[in-house]
Amino acid sequence: MKLLLFLVSGSLACAGGTYWYLFLKPSPFSLESLRPTEPLEVDQKKRNKVLKKGFSRERIPENLDAIIIGSGLGGLTTAACMAKKGKRVLVLEQHDNAGGCCHTFMEKGFEFDVGLHYVGQLHENSLMRIAFDQITEGQLEFVTLPQHFDTVHIGLGEEHREYSYYSGKTEMEANMKKQFPDDTKAVEEFFRVMKVSARKSHYLGLLKLIPRWLALFFLKSGIADRCSSVFRLATTGVTTWADQLTNNKDLQLMFNYLFIGDRPRDCSLFMNALLIHHYKRGAYYPRGGASEIPYHISNTIRKYGGEVLVRAPVTRILLDKDGAACGVAVRKGQEVVEVKAPIVISNCGLFNTFKYLLPPQIQMKHDIQTRAQMMKPGKACVLLFCGFDATAEELDITPTTLWLFKENDIDKSMDKFFAMSKDEAPDNVPMVFITFPSAKDTSSQIRHPGKSCMTVLTMVNYEWFEEWKDSTVRKRGDDYTEYKNRFADHLFNWASEHFPKIKDKVVYQEIATPLSNKHYLKAFRGAPYSGEHTLERFDPVLMAKNRCDTPVKNLYITGQDVFSCGIAGALHGGLICASTVLGHLLYVDLFMMKIKLKGGTRDYSNATWPITPKSPHLRGLMTSMHPNDHTTDSRGLTLIMWLLIFVAWSLACAGGTYWYLFGKPSLFSLKLLWPNDPLELDQEKRTKLLKKGE
Repeated sequence: MKLLLFLVSGSLACAGGTYWYLFLKPSPFSLESLRPTEPLEVDQKKRNKVLKKGFSRERIPENLDAIIIGSGLGGLTTAACMAKKGKRVLVLEQHDNAGGCCHTFMEKGFEFDVGLHYVGQLHENSLMRIAFDQITEGQLEFVTLPQHFDTVHIGLGEEHREYSYYSGKTEMEANMKKQFPDDTKAVEEFFRVMKVSARKSHYLGLLKLIPRWLALFFLKSGIADRCSSVFRLATTGVTTWADQLTNNKDLQLMFNYLFIGDRPRDCSLFMNALLIHHYKRGAYYPRGGASEIPYHISNTIRKYGGEVLVRAPVTRILLDKDGAACGVAVRKGQEVVEVKAPIVISNCGLFNTFKYLLPPQIQMKHDIQTRAQMMKPGKACVLLFCGFDATAEELDITPTTLWLFKENDIDKSMDKFFAMSKDEAPDNVPMVFITFPSAKDTSSQIRHPGKSCMTVLTMVNYEWFEEWKDSTVRKRGDDYTEYKNRFADHLFNWASEHFPKIKDKVVYQEIATPLSNKHYLKAFRGAPYSGEHTLERFDPVLMAKNRCDTPVKNLYITGQDVFSCGIAGALHGGLICASTVLGHLLYVDLFMMKIKLKGGTRDYSNATWPITPKSPHLRGLMTSMHPNDHTTDSRGLTLIMWLLIFVAWSLACAGGTYWYLFGKPSLFSLKLLWPNDPLELDQEKRTKLLKKGE
């Protein structure tokens, strides 16, 4: 009985502690912080005050809790979450414009995005949309792109084939079956894999949030594989899987057309399926351009006492006598300014952090080397930026993104291309991505009337540009200009085949190389997606080990290198990092807010503030919890329900444990024992027992 009481009390204590940790700790998120969306700020001087605020000693906030190196989306997300939690944060950006891959630049009256081309999973009350709303306090608006969001062209000339991707819960799969009527079973299987990957992706994310020993126990004991097939999908190659499914190479390409620099045979099926599923509920673009994201997040950080400063290149991470991170050194002209904080968070990538910002003696440590080798650098890219003195209607362009492939075997074409010499490469690009940001943004013609812009992207080897790596930006020499322009000419001519009207209207053209990415974005080896997205990276055991904390105490990693690449990957990297640093699972807050918003509204301009759900059941439940407050923290919504669940679960665990230990019938009993018989010496009797034959 004492043991039973001990188990019950222990279980209740664990349940209560877990409940407090998950639901009763103060949340940085609330519906009350949201406000009606303000008019788009088009005054560039006012925007510059937010996005181009320069570094100086006087602007450093006092009593800092954390320093974030880099103002990409991952760093800004972490900073905003910490600031809303009451922490004093400072974001330092080496470029003259905050935003990282979300920043935009102006040239000759044209505005170009450098990394955000479109984004998914922003439908009503999605987790990503709620997260964006919280870190921008409801100020970020997104344009919903046409249902036909991607077109894929395969082959050249008469052998050219065209396929399309449509968003929609059922439309995406139906459209794919319509295009491949002889492979409907293969299409169905791909969408089944997509569904599993999307619904169970949080399992892989949890590996980075639960204790490392527990994550490794689940994986190595086989429990994880028994729980979900997503762990096996993570270590399955796309090509291997597709070859078993269909012989149709065009369909196989449609399964992995979203190239990010890795050959399909080396890519994780889980990650590949997740990328395509990302747009199933729609594709979106920020109204006002990509820079709206850092603009509004920076405002949030400053509102809660933090700061975002540019032209602040961090030269090294400072360590105390015990080897823990305690600040950074910032170059300000000829001066080096030391900024101290108990926590340092790097958003400049795993490779830059470990190779350039730590002292040499720390870099050489075994645990640092082991961590740095968990990922390999991804492929670099070139980006062609073109400006046209014409509207979308005059150019006959649309918001739909174009993906062009010379052949349908991506593995083969990438092998061939990346094995080419430096001189062969510019004229033999096998695949490109073409997007028109001005056509995606409904405010573009208001802000830049009569103008349109185009971005063309392809992946390249960093080694082809390496000979100019020590030269100065814009002063790299005529041979460099001539070489990169060979890429520009090939990319523009290929785009002109599909949009012939752009040829006569182009008035501005510039191409960014891996060296440009390295200079402006501090992208290691010019790789926009940082680390490779290979099978090795998404091995669950490696994912459990590659987390936000590092071997250096008080030093953390955020951004694309935490989970995956892109806007969604950087956002989740920021949330995971903030959860780790704060010791608070922010995803629980977001999930509970999602429940609270279910049946409610996000139309803040017409909503009654603060928001209450439309559902009578949810509204009644809220009223029963807080009769005088319908807007209490979202976690109060299901307080009694969760408490009952935890108590029931605790009692069930305690009762089950007691039954297993003491209630099951035993094979053994003291009643079966009797006094020892005399020793049997008769060999015949012993033989009958020991040698009894058939």
